[in-house]
Amino acid sequence: MDSGELSVGVDLGATNLRVAIGNREGKILFKLSERTVNNGDEYAISNQIHRMIKSAPSNLLSKVIGVGIGSIGPMDIRKGIIFPPNLNFKFAFLTTPLSEKLGLPVYLLNDCVSAVVGEKNFGAGKDIDNLVYITISTGIGGGVYVNGNLLLGKEGNAHEIGHTVIDYRGKLICGCGKPGHWEAYCSGKNLPNFAKLIMEEEKINSKLSDIIKYNFSSLTSEVIFKLAREGDKLANVVVERCSEINAMGFANVIDVYDPSLITVGGSVALNNLDLVLEPIKKKVKNYAANSIPEIIPTPLGQDIVLYGAVATVFNPPKLPKR
Repeated sequence: MDSGELSVGVDLGATNLRVAIGNREGKILFKLSERTVNNGDEYAISNQIHRMIKSAPSNLLSKVIGVGIGSIGPMDIRKGIIFPPNLNFKFAFLTTPLSEKLGLPVYLLNDCVSAVVGEKNFGAGKDIDNLVYITISTGIGGGVYVNGNLLLGKEGNAHEIGHTVIDYRGKLICGCGKPGHWEAYCSGKNLPNFAKLIMEEEKINSKLSDIIKYNFSSLTSEVIFKLAREGDKLANVVVERCSEINAMGFANVIDVYDPSLITVGGSVALNNLDLVLEPIKKKVKNYAANSIPEIIPTPLGQDIVLYGAVATVFNPPKLPKR
C-alpha cells in the first residue's frame, strides 16, 4: 500500500469523544476532542463524529482510506451498533451512517479491544502473542490477544471483564443492571457507591472521615484517592478494599486468558499508580492459579484507544460469525 495513506481513529467514551488522523507507523498528525453528545436520536453520535472528522485539514482527509472506532459497549460489531449504559441512548448507529456520509469503510471495536490493538501495533505488546490490556477508568474493561489472535466473540463482547462477578451477594448494581460486577465496585464512576456501602456496613463513624462532607452525591473517585493520601480513615478503607477486588479481577483475567503481559490504562489507574496498580501487583498472586505475568502501565497513555483505532484501518478485523 501507499505509505502516504492515512486513517481516522475515533475514541468514543461516555464522557469524551476524540478523533485523530494517523499513519501506519503510529504517528498522530491531527487530534480533536469534545464532550460526547448525550441527547438526541440514534444518529446523534455518528453525526458528531462526522462533523469532527470533516473539521480536519483537507490535505490529510484526502489521504484517509478508512475510519476505525474504539467505542464503549456493549455492541454488535457486525451491525455497527452500540448499546451504551452510561449514555442516554438505548442504542446508537455508528458504522453505516458514517460510511455512507464519508464514502469510506468504517470499522467498530470495543474501546479496550481497540486499545489492545494499539498496544500490539505500537506499544509494549509488539512481540507478545498473549497480551491483555485492562482499563480502570469511568468503567472497567479489557482487550485480549491469545496466541496472536484478537478475541472478539459472536457480537464483539468476548472481553467484558468489568462485568465479571466478584461479589456473589450482589450488593452493588452495575450500570448494565446486573449485580456484583467488578465495575460496580472499583470503577471511577462507582467507587463512591462502594464507599457508601462500606461506611454503612461497617458503621464507620462519619466524624472520622471528610468523605461525609461531600454527602456522596458530589463525591468522586478523585476525591477518595486524595483523601486516602491525606490519611482519611474511610478513604483508606475504600482504597484497600478496592485493591483486593482489583486483584481478584486481575486474577480472573490471568486464569481465563493466561497472558504473558498485562498493560494497564485508564485515568483511575494511571493517575494513582501507587494506590491502584502497585497493590494489584502485590496481591494478585493470592488469587490467581496461573503464573503471574508482567503487569505494567501502558506506554501509550491516554491515547491508546486512538492508536488502536488508527491501526485497525490498516489491519481490519475479521467480523465474527454467530
